[in-house]
Amino acid sequence: MRIISGQHKGRRLVAPKNLPVRPTTDMAKEALFNILNNQYYFDELSVLDLFAGTGNISFEFASRGTTNITAIDKHHACIKYIEQVSNELDLNIHTVKADVFVFLENLKSTSDIIFADPPYQLEKDSFARLVELVFDNELLSPEGLLIIEHSKHTDLSHLKNFEVQKRYGGNCFSFFNKKADL
Repeated sequence: MRIISGQHKGRRLVAPKNLPVRPTTDMAKEALFNILNNQYYFDELSVLDLFAGTGNISFEFASRGTTNITAIDKHHACIKYIEQVSNELDLNIHTVKADVFVFLENLKSTSDIIFADPPYQLEKDSFARLVELVFDNELLSPEGLLIIEHSKHTDLSHLKNFEVQKRYGGNCFSFFNKKADL
């Protein structure tokens, strides 16, 4: 995997092979950040990266100037890798080893962008629960965005606050916001 843009543009990162992850492809990540680049100033964002895995998305935000990033994953090895790269590149990424659903149930702060990349085999009910936790607990800022990465075989358009889905190869991003349900 590589960092697409920003301070560490072109930097290749090699994650340990034993991590239980499926990193977002460079093509999909570049397309996602092109969309976000037209809507946000990265240095002003607060980002919550759920199911962070290798930290691929967190590193991209940090390279582009975001300093308020929290990466959540339940696997110790993933958190350790994110911390290691964050320290090497002098990035300000806060990590939390936790189950994402338990973390969201107890979270009291808001974020501008919540990015979730759960395992593709996640139960459909769990996708719905993820969206419900974010919106019922008011975890997004007023102009905030929840982005869920998922397989092209998963349809999330029926969920509350759904706005649009973008597909890149086998990857899809579903976008949710408060305005979509008004």
